[in-house]
Amino acid sequence: MPPLLCMQMTTKFSKQKDNQSPVDEVPPVDLELIAQGVRLILEGLGEDPKRAGLQETPRRVAEMYAELTSGMREDPNEHVVPLPGDKHDEMVIVKDISIASMCEHHLAPFVGKCHIAYIPREGRILGISKLARLAETFSRRLQLQERLTTDIANTLFAGLKPIGVMVVIEAAHTCMTLRGVRKADAKTITSAVLGGFRTDPRTRAEAMALITGKE
Repeated sequence: MPPLLCMQMTTKFSKQKDNQSPVDEVPPVDLELIAQGVRLILEGLGEDPKRAGLQETPRRVAEMYAELTSGMREDPNEHVVPLPGDKHDEMVIVKDISIASMCEHHLAPFVGKCHIAYIPREGRILGISKLARLAETFSRRLQLQERLTTDIANTLFAGLKPIGVMVVIEAAHTCMTLRGVRKADAKTITSAVLGGFRTDPRTRAEAMALITGKE
């Protein structure tokens, strides 16, 4: 079987915004090294990596992990650029953004929905798709749901400088639903609340009502 090529996915991020630290360079994905690890896992399970059904498995798993961690090599700040010439002063909410991430404790996926709300300052707004891309970039990393939630909120708050930001994520973790306690219906809900959403309970309640659909 021919050796796997190393996927060159590293990027240098030199641009830096006010109050934001530069993004560290991440080494390129080494698909062959990942594949070697998968072969060891198969052997550890008592399987034969050379049998017909498993010969391509190390390559497939390596490519899957490269895809699921692609956000490590992307700069999330690139998505937080106000739209030129467009102004809006009322609350903006994008809800039900699908996310899929990898729990860094077990390398097991967790999937769910991300809801992002912000109140523009001086009319500065983002393209709606940029909020989804921001969530996608941070989710495509080895993550904890709690950190994922705060990463999205802090980056949006620092880059757009809105009056307030709220991020809510609800997700099911396969490290809990398929193993361990095996509670298939369990969901984890996390939130990050900054600025006006934190200081004004009425504004926070309004956003939560719009996100959940409950008055």
